[in-house]
Amino acid sequence: MVATPPAADDGHRGITRVVIVGAGFAGVACARRLADEPRAHVTIIDSTGYHQFQPLLYQIATAELAPEDIRFDLAGMFARNSNVETRTAEVVSIDPSRPSVTLADGGTVEADVLVVAAGAQANFFRTPGAEEFAVPLYSLADAERIRSRLIELFRDTAAKPELADEGTLTFVVVGAGPTGVETAGALAEFVHDVMPHVHPHLTTVGSKVILVDIGHTVLSAFSDEAHTYAAKSLRRRGVELRLAVSVKEVAADHVTLGDGTTIKTGLVIWGGGQMAAPLAFGSGLPQGRGGRIDVRPDLTVPGFPAVYALGDVANIPTGDGNGLPQLGSVAQQSGDWAGGNIIADIEGTGRQSFEYKDKGIMAMIGRKAAVAEIGQRRHELDGRLAFAAWLGVHAQLLANTGAEMRAFIAWADEFYLRPGHRSAELLDPSKIDTPRIGKGAP
Repeated sequence: MVATPPAADDGHRGITRVVIVGAGFAGVACARRLADEPRAHVTIIDSTGYHQFQPLLYQIATAELAPEDIRFDLAGMFARNSNVETRTAEVVSIDPSRPSVTLADGGTVEADVLVVAAGAQANFFRTPGAEEFAVPLYSLADAERIRSRLIELFRDTAAKPELADEGTLTFVVVGAGPTGVETAGALAEFVHDVMPHVHPHLTTVGSKVILVDIGHTVLSAFSDEAHTYAAKSLRRRGVELRLAVSVKEVAADHVTLGDGTTIKTGLVIWGGGQMAAPLAFGSGLPQGRGGRIDVRPDLTVPGFPAVYALGDVANIPTGDGNGLPQLGSVAQQSGDWAGGNIIADIEGTGRQSFEYKDKGIMAMIGRKAAVAEIGQRRHELDGRLAFAAWLGVHAQLLANTGAEMRAFIAWADEFYLRPGHRSAELLDPSKIDTPRIGKGAP
């Protein structure tokens, strides 16, 4: 147990004002934990006004899902909780000493407890042209931008096939971690299995999906067996692997690699790393690797006992000193735990040090291909069993939003067993609608 003074209240009604910045897994989980606590008033502020189910962004990008499938309106999510207020606004700065936040319109929101759960942004590692010409995949807007670009490139090439010689149907994915691998696998299926039905007169024989990484393996955080399985699965889908080579420059129509190779391309998707959201860098709070805000074992920031940092924006300590990875399960659990500590302060029982329950690491490579390493001992799975593990973990994360589980299971079954059906449907509005994950509020 970590002994800390209880958070102050407003001195007027005995209500603790909690301001949560960010509506990702961490922010939503914290708000949900506090939603039934009458002694807390929660204000959750997000620039979009919705929660996005980030693990499935790559499926928005490749038209397997529609944007509304993974977008959950915050007001609807907390409509039944009178002590939770949602605000659509951009937080441009925080004052941890007051504590308070300043909004883009110049307004301020004061708090007794401030929860910073602002998430992450792409890390381009100062690669020339990358920030301007590459598209990251960390938001719904990113995913929609990628999908629009893919549709545009295929449409233009169908009308003028010689454009393919200029790289319009060559797609480069940077970064062979889970984001890059999942995106490359889904993109290959989109290119080879879906688009030929949309543009039957356009040959995609010359189209390419190229995955580039400076490391020597794909999914470097996984085991050697997973490396082999993932690489084989990607190649089977037509993905070309360029490993042990850096990206030297990104331009509007090409990528230059560290070995001097130039690849003509119509689209570069950046999954090459992430760092803390911009809000962290001007916060005045202590920061570690990737700009993430350092936190104590109870998830508060050193020197600021009324300020929490959670999820991808936080550097959450572990026994080995490496810090917890930026995973949805880490974010969700840290948000729930912080909510519990805020309640403990209200009750005067003392905060507890965060204990993360390791769900393992996993990645989807495409239909009927996935890898997973489950639990602290990293029990290895692949294929259908790995997909089942992936489904279970993500269903649990999705349940935190109050989403309809039957629709999620129906989509998962369709994704695994009926290649290309959903994508073709989304690209052809005349098709009959099927269940969607995120249509309604809880």
